[in-house]
Amino acid sequence: MGGVRKDAQDSLLIGKHTFTSRFILGSGKYSLKLIKAAVENAGAQMITLALRRANRGGRENILDYIPEGVTLLPNTSGARTADEAIKIARLARTLGCGDFVKIEVIRDTKYLLPDNYETLKATDVLAKEGFIVMPYMYPDLNVARDLVNAGAACVMPLAAPIGSNRGIQAREFIRILVDEIDLPIIVDAGIGRPSQACEVMEMGVAAVMANTAIATAGDVAAMAEAFKKAIEAGRAAYLSGLGRVLEDAAAASSPLTGFLQEVRDGE
Repeated sequence: MGGVRKDAQDSLLIGKHTFTSRFILGSGKYSLKLIKAAVENAGAQMITLALRRANRGGRENILDYIPEGVTLLPNTSGARTADEAIKIARLARTLGCGDFVKIEVIRDTKYLLPDNYETLKATDVLAKEGFIVMPYMYPDLNVARDLVNAGAACVMPLAAPIGSNRGIQAREFIRILVDEIDLPIIVDAGIGRPSQACEVMEMGVAAVMANTAIATAGDVAAMAEAFKKAIEAGRAAYLSGLGRVLEDAAAASSPLTGFLQEVRDGE
């Protein structure tokens, strides 16, 4: 489950598109320095794009910062309803941003939690229109199953409130999605440290999206590289098969009893 794809290159498949990197940059706190670090140091092959940042006539245009060969992932940031998200997605495709879209519908202004039900509505409409829909959602198994049935290309649960860097607060719910959903599970929002990215990869998620943890680091390039290494290590650990966990006992790694008996017998 969890959209695991095991082949020679261990590639990540989203829709019909293949990626070798399992790090995705969320560009909420974008800058040339951040995007450069994400591509060069973290190996990002996909970067989110808020449509309001691609204002062709504005002073700054995030499209000028994203290198060729990097897949654009327009998101519907700012949408409060499914209808608004649908309009933003269609506009992004009209502007030449491609068929990928990250559905982000948020009505809650305090905790910025995604509205799962409006997200599901938007996913259903846009998937039918040929979009590769990547929905950002609060981790709920029933909603995730509905998203799969609606045509989502992956499921993107939050680990903690967006921009908080609090880590994996939704750990057990993400684990359930990995076990039960046969699509890539991409953890989006809340990851604050490379060690946390490594942990969710060990759980079997397909990829990690991060922004704030890197953008607010003292050394952006070094942190981007740390995330790359952590994600790769977590993936390798997951594929290798993690060792058992003993909750109520301990087990010696070496047979000490036999050795001590031999010593006594030789006395």
